[in-house]
This record gives sequence, C-alpha cells and structure tokens, in this order.
Amino acid sequence: MTTLTTATTLDVPGARLHYELRGTGPLIVLVGAPMDATSFAPLADLLATDHTVLTTDPRGINRSPVDHPDQDSTPVDRAADLAALIRHVDAGPATVLGSSGGAVSLLALVERNPELVRTAVVHEPPLEELLPDHADLYEETERMIATYLTGDTRSAWQQFMVIGNLQMPDELFEMFFGSPREGQAAADEHFQFVHMIRHTVRFRPNIDALTAAPTRLVIGIGEESTGQLCDRTSRALADLLGLEPTLFPGDHIGFAEQPDAFAVRLREILGA
Repeated sequence: MTTLTTATTLDVPGARLHYELRGTGPLIVLVGAPMDATSFAPLADLLATDHTVLTTDPRGINRSPVDHPDQDSTPVDRAADLAALIRHVDAGPATVLGSSGGAVSLLALVERNPELVRTAVVHEPPLEELLPDHADLYEETERMIATYLTGDTRSAWQQFMVIGNLQMPDELFEMFFGSPREGQAAADEHFQFVHMIRHTVRFRPNIDALTAAPTRLVIGIGEESTGQLCDRTSRALADLLGLEPTLFPGDHIGFAEQPDAFAVRLREILGA
C-alpha cells in the first residue's frame, strides 16, 4: 500500500533538506545516513496509517544538496538538521527511528535537544569508538577511504564489508559494487566515503547526557546481525546505558528488506 506523500524542502545552515510527510497522527521520524528517504518508503507507508511519518535525505545525499560539497557532514550537523525539521513540521515531540549513521545522528539529537524526542529507537549505530579495538578499526577505515580516493571503488567496498564483518554472495556484490556508479549514485557514494563515514564512526556518545534525558532510549539490533560490527557497537552502547538491546527483524537494513515485520516489531515497542 502506498500512501499520499508530500515532498518539500527546508533551508538550514549550509544545506537544503529534502523531506517527505505521510499520514496523520503522532509524529514518527525515520532517518538514516547515508540512506535517504527512499530507503524508508515501504516502512513509512505502513506506519502512516495512524502516524505522521517524516523521512528525509541527510545533508549531502541525493536531494539534499549542501552549499559547499567539500565540507564534511558530522553527526552534530545532522542532529541540528533533524531538530530543525521537527520544529518546522511542528508536530513533536517525536518518536525517531535512526538506523546506521542515522542512529548516530539521533544520539547527537537526544544529547542536544531531548525535548524534541519522546522515544529514540537507535538501530545499529556504527560507533567504532566504543570498541576495545577501535584504533585498529580507525586504521582500517582510513585505508578504506584512501583506497576509495584512488578510484578503486570495488576494493573500497570490499574493505567496507570486511570492516563491518558483512557477508554477501559474490554475484550480489558484483551486481551492486562491481562497476563504478554514475550520476547521483556516484556523488552520494563519494560524499559517504569522503565526508561522512569518518565522523560517524568516531562519534563518542555523551552517556551522562543520554541517561539524564527524559527521552526513552531503545537500542535496536537486527536478529540476523550477530557478529557484525554494528551488533558489537550496539551492544557496547547498550551496556554503557544499562539497557538490554531490543531485537528487530532482519539485519542492518531490516527496515528496508523486511518492512512488514519491522513495522510490527516497532509498533510492539512503541506500545510497550
């Protein structure tokens, strides 16, 4: 089922944000990084039956251009963007589901503007900083970025998979990453590798600020993510916060690959 979607833009310092609204009711924000609004569309349609659902392209990705393409995108920048969007639609405080880099953006948002977030579902944030082997992971990440900058995108994606301990059949890897991307996809890939990843994985959450916030925190992990980098980082974050992780269907992108089951699980959590 596809619901009526209203798409528009909001000017913020340094960028113009593309965002979409669906449905009516309590506000839910679905956000990723580098995943854009399109990645969340099936889940958004399911939730829009009884919620206002906001999705957005993060700054520098797809339909959210930045004023200076060579400027980095940090979790704090993206948190300020989310705060501006929630205030702009004037329907908060919101439930926010942030996944991957979007989960890191969400943590920065709760630290700085907890009054805007009723419930924060932090799904698989890649917080390398929290792991005992973070120095090795940083080195691997820097090598990956350097490889990308040589123009060898295929090898950079192979290194990405190794760092994340992600498994993909060879034929699928070749389908998605075997050939150079073109157009907007190539621009988004460049922005991700060069201006987004480094700041995202090196973000260190302010545990005191998070625990002091009135926001309900849920740390989400995919049921099929066992042993992956984001399984490890999510569990490390949950330990620091004194929380039990909450399992969701699928793996790192379960919200996109299994939206029906993901929506059911999310509704269970929000109703608890």
